[in-house]
Amino acid sequence: MTILDRSKVRPDVLKIMDAYLGIQLHVIPKFLEKEENKGVDFQALWKKVMDGNERFFKGENMSGFLTKDEQLFLTRFYRFGIEYGADLVQKRHPIPKDVKIKIIDANGVPAEWQIVPSAVEDRVLLYLHGGGFILGSPNDHRLLTVQLGRATKMRVLSVDYRLAPEYPYPASLEDSINVYNWLLSENFKPENIIIAGDSAGGNLALVTLIKLRDDRISIPAGAFCLSPVTNHLGTSESFFENAKTDPFLADAGLFWWSEAYLAGADPRDPLVSPLFADLKDLPPLLIQASTSEMLYDDSRLFVERAKTAGVDATLEVWNEMMHVFQAFGLPESKEAIANISKFVQKLFN
Repeated sequence: MTILDRSKVRPDVLKIMDAYLGIQLHVIPKFLEKEENKGVDFQALWKKVMDGNERFFKGENMSGFLTKDEQLFLTRFYRFGIEYGADLVQKRHPIPKDVKIKIIDANGVPAEWQIVPSAVEDRVLLYLHGGGFILGSPNDHRLLTVQLGRATKMRVLSVDYRLAPEYPYPASLEDSINVYNWLLSENFKPENIIIAGDSAGGNLALVTLIKLRDDRISIPAGAFCLSPVTNHLGTSESFFENAKTDPFLADAGLFWWSEAYLAGADPRDPLVSPLFADLKDLPPLLIQASTSEMLYDDSRLFVERAKTAGVDATLEVWNEMMHVFQAFGLPESKEAIANISKFVQKLFN
């Protein structure tokens, strides 16, 4: 049984979701052709995931429901599908030739420079992609991050941080800190750096700021996050109430993703769930989210706590949008990116 109620989702959002799901269905036979994926009953495993997802939304504790081997197989599938889709979309909508793309090693961490013609040479947008801590890459976020580079007139450094379950917490945070320190070693000034991310990457952007502050390393000028994960307990009202209106997360079978990422770590650890952190002395923050998505409360409650701690934090919300809607070219997407541009201009003025 699906969790999403299609009658509650805007038609243009459904159209985008259905196109995305169409690509994933097309990918399944290609994925199963690969030698390392043979011998697994994909249909049976996916049924298990969907059964687990339904039980999860009924309130059951699904810890340990999937084996480590099943988790690894599923992450291979998700990653294969997301990269296949990214390559397909970029064939249809190529990155403009005037954008310079360069893969680098940043203090032992793979990353990708994305430099638009209007980018100010000494300003860097350090971007951490989303993907539930188990999937995603600079490639699959490239269309979004290049847009952000144009809007902010900044060089984008998109980080290819390590992913769970192979590399659980704190591997991704360590990678983010290493890349930031690499930027400092390359003589980029903290006041010319902004850190950003979406979903899981938004979480990493926030906990990176907290870790830098705690380690007494000069922090960036500010940060913006698109629907960040701030609470790994999954206890907020919107997480369950908004499942019927969240076309990307409700039926993704994400009940095991936090388990894979945490690998036994305390979900209340401030460097895991920044909602529980001491937020004082953080730089200006812009958080954007949709009231219709499961992670809405993660944004709302975090901004409330940040303001209480004296942080210049702003929450911008849109209705009837999907998770990380900024990436999908809707009128609301363009409005949100324009607002990010204004936020960044204000930081540098």
